[in-house]
Amino acid sequence: MLRGMDADLDSIVIAFDGPARAALPVIMALIMVSVALSLKIGDFRAVAAAPVRFMGAAATQILALPLLTLLIILAFEPRPSIALGMIVVACCPGGNVSNFLTHLARGDTALSVSLTATSSLLAALATPVSILFWAGLYVPTADILHALDVSPLPFIATTVMLLALPLAAGMAFAHRFPQAAARIRPAMTIASLGALIALIGVNLQANAGLLAMAALMVLPWVAGHNAAALGLGWLSGRALGFQAAGRRAMTFEVGIQNAGLGLVILLSQFGGLGGAAAVTALWGVCHLITGLGLAAAFRLSGRQAAARAGAAM
Repeated sequence: MLRGMDADLDSIVIAFDGPARAALPVIMALIMVSVALSLKIGDFRAVAAAPVRFMGAAATQILALPLLTLLIILAFEPRPSIALGMIVVACCPGGNVSNFLTHLARGDTALSVSLTATSSLLAALATPVSILFWAGLYVPTADILHALDVSPLPFIATTVMLLALPLAAGMAFAHRFPQAAARIRPAMTIASLGALIALIGVNLQANAGLLAMAALMVLPWVAGHNAAALGLGWLSGRALGFQAAGRRAMTFEVGIQNAGLGLVILLSQFGGLGGAAAVTALWGVCHLITGLGLAAAFRLSGRQAAARAGAAM
């Protein structure tokens, strides 16, 4: 049964037609507006404080994680649809969840917020370009793009428009009405996530069993990929010379991605390829579980270190 499922995984498609397809761009816009409402000029203060180190941290998010993902794919050769899902996730910007986890772990929250703001701001162009670039370097995923007839310029132009316009609108509103933006952002975030879950749930009824099996198949890939991303964040933080708080921030910024955005891109721009969609959907669950566990571990280790320092005095 699993063998047959493995053979069919790349051909599973989540079909969105009529109103459902029309709703996907709206959901993408809601996601980007909710992100933009949290962005403030002050969020970029870490850039001025240590520009070279900050650029290295941002490059880890934008370049090193997709490169590591490609190396994992080349080494272990997952199914093409799984590989595409891994690439899409790696090319997505960080999410606000990373700021919460960094704060919970007693990390450098200012650095985390600055990195999230930067990756979110660059996402409008960087995300679609990165997806096409890295997917094009692996023959099976390049073949998927060719089979889906994904034309680079229309894909980039459409995705940039769908990401940039709501991002700009949300930032403008947040700058003009900061208190109102702070009030409506939680509701906007819940609305976008709820709309995405509801839309997918309705359209998965016919293939619920098949896609549940797909989720079980991709879980090891998602868990391993997420662990590698978190490890890359910590190691890069150490290589860049960050103290413990900065390394914790880097861990979450690289290991926590806006998987919801990746899922909408897959559903709207890549024909709802089931294996890839399962990767992005599971990533959103997996990174919360691993992130919370790691934050608790960081917090505990910090308390133990403080206790040892107090005992030595």
